[in-house]
Amino acid sequence: MDALTTNREQIIESIKTLPEESLAELINFVDYLRYKSTEKQPPKPSSNFLLSIAGLGTSVEKDVSGRDDYS
Repeated sequence: MDALTTNREQIIESIKTLPEESLAELINFVDYLRYKSTEKQPPKPSSNFLLSIAGLGTSVEKDVSGRDDYS
């Protein structure tokens, strides 16, 4: 058995021995742990790799096209 399975079984056995009135608190704590683990996820990179490495959209200039107007 791997360690993950053993840990899960230990948790299940411990939960079975808890009094009924403790289960609501346990659910809240598990929800908190789930929330805490999702908050630590690093931001996902841009879906378009080329745009992310080119830095498009990060300039403070309004028009970065570099074209000349010959009006």
